[in-house]
Amino acid sequence: MAEITASMVMALRAKTDAPMMDCKKALTEAGGDEGRAEELLRVRFGNKASKASSRIAAEGAVEASISSDGKTGVLLEVNSETDFCAKNDEFKDFVKKLSLAILENKPTNIDALSDVKINGVAAEELRTQLIGKIGENITPRRFKLLSAKGELHSYIHGVKIGVILDLEGGNNELGRDIAMHIAALKPKAIDKSGVENELIETERRVAIEKAKEAGKPEEMFTKIADGTVNKFLKEITLLNQSFVKDDKVTIEELLKKNDATLHSFLMFSVGEGIEKIETDFAAEVAAATHG
Repeated sequence: MAEITASMVMALRAKTDAPMMDCKKALTEAGGDEGRAEELLRVRFGNKASKASSRIAAEGAVEASISSDGKTGVLLEVNSETDFCAKNDEFKDFVKKLSLAILENKPTNIDALSDVKINGVAAEELRTQLIGKIGENITPRRFKLLSAKGELHSYIHGVKIGVILDLEGGNNELGRDIAMHIAALKPKAIDKSGVENELIETERRVAIEKAKEAGKPEEMFTKIADGTVNKFLKEITLLNQSFVKDDKVTIEELLKKNDATLHSFLMFSVGEGIEKIETDFAAEVAAATHG
């Protein structure tokens, strides 16, 4: 029987996007014939979706789409199992088309995405086909439709972080700059009013406990806690942050300079809150070729 080498497995993987172990099995069955192995993988595509659906998908991509008048938009996250899949052109194309379909059809929730049509085909059918071809769990995780008081602007950092914001006044460059700033510094709110009270109280308690441990007099606790909270709020609220492209100017000052008002913003980070499983790609190749 022909020896199945790591390079053969990786070549078939690159050609079909199928999982390493499936490539190894197909090559073994085909006696090392790559063409026959590719045919075997195509036959198995229909079974991939159900097998893949139980696996953790914590990688993927974020996409933003905005209407031509800038008044409506969507921010979408679609997950995959690996970063390799997230960089696949067909995966990226699916995410983009799904984003545009959401903008057009305005489904009410993530479950309703299944029936949304992309070029006349249900999104769920396209998702299943893509899972079959790539061999990974691909899952639309969340989306948010937005309506603007002003005009929507967006920024996508690679494919991992997406920001969309509602800006009244200013221009496209200002909108993109502030969206990019948000992606870089990740503020939790526009100002203090948007920060959860629980976060503020946690900072206050921690500050008081540290003051106790440091032996500070009790009458100073309130002042110390207030100072800590104010510093915390300055760091996490957008208007108080120094502009990432000019640290001598705060975002609040930048907006005033441009006679603009920021009404809201939304940021998605791929895999946020999902427990990821660390994998060793080299070990995967070794297991596929020697296992």
